[in-house]
Amino acid sequence: MESNHQIRPAANGWFSRERLLTLTLVAASLLILYVCLLLVKPFLPALTWALALAVVAGPVHEWLRRRIQRRDLAAGLAVFVVTLLIIGPGFLLLHRLVDQAGEGIARLEDQPGPWSALPEQLPRLAPIWRWAESHLNVRQEIARVQEALRAHLPSLLTGSLWAVAQLLVSLFALFYFFRDRGRVLRGLRSLVPLSHEEADEVFQRVRDTVYGTVYGHLAVAGVQGLLGGLMFWWLGLPAPVLWGFVMALAAVVPVLGPFVVWVPAAVYLVLDGSWGKGLILTAWGTLVVSLIDNLLYPILVGNRMRLHTLPVFLAIVGGLIVFGAAGLVLGPVVLALAAALVDIWRRRTAGGQTAEEAIEPG
Repeated sequence: MESNHQIRPAANGWFSRERLLTLTLVAASLLILYVCLLLVKPFLPALTWALALAVVAGPVHEWLRRRIQRRDLAAGLAVFVVTLLIIGPGFLLLHRLVDQAGEGIARLEDQPGPWSALPEQLPRLAPIWRWAESHLNVRQEIARVQEALRAHLPSLLTGSLWAVAQLLVSLFALFYFFRDRGRVLRGLRSLVPLSHEEADEVFQRVRDTVYGTVYGHLAVAGVQGLLGGLMFWWLGLPAPVLWGFVMALAAVVPVLGPFVVWVPAAVYLVLDGSWGKGLILTAWGTLVVSLIDNLLYPILVGNRMRLHTLPVFLAIVGGLIVFGAAGLVLGPVVLALAAALVDIWRRRTAGGQTAEEAIEPG
């Protein structure tokens, strides 16, 4: 009896059977969650863009849902509309980009460019030109790039096939995001340790951030690239689609902008003797391309997402580094989640009360 009485406290100690079972369950759950993350990680970009498309095209799906009783049919038609309006033109743009990139490389190989006459036009820059000509062999670098492309052609083909697979996964996930949107939100709300009002606030922040990122950054950047590419085409500059796309990419990142493309192009025209074209491109880039975002951003986004430039810059660049292309959306979303949680903690602990007391029912 005495020995049993001495063993019983040990059974109720830290290493009791119940605690060991609980720790084993926690460890097994963490392991399974980690494996699930590994399984989902390759498809993270596809799921991210599916989420972005679901938010952006949400009004289209809602319009169809009100007129079609069957959820599956409404979701399928919404995915079909998204494919026609967004993904179809994207393939055409990609085709033109590949063609114009090849044409641009061929033109650089065949033509020396206006900078070949630079020493005669500006004699004071002749020493700098001779140094650059001796240390920077443009033709050799172009040939090196071509050889690298030929060597990596199989991997490029594999990457293209994987991009197609990611696109199919995005469309597949988009269908279920449309169809089961309410069920997914209810499931997330039941998992997060927040009140209903706080969960709604967080979801709204994420929705506004995705909306603001797609419309406020990507759409405006696309318009800037389109305007810049049209001016390149009108002035007869080579590869207008390619350089318009590059301007759009530069416009996505805060601090940078389309000027990193059109300013060198204007200098190119001036050195080539086309002063009029150079002035036209400078005026168009300064007054139209660079300022159009100040007009379009308030119209498209309004007050949905108003964050400081520095955090947005870090979120976008850091997102691109960590998540790749999906970081354009995931970076700002993580920033918005952090801001929302900080606001919730600030409200919960206001007035000296604890976080638990702030959510206790009155």
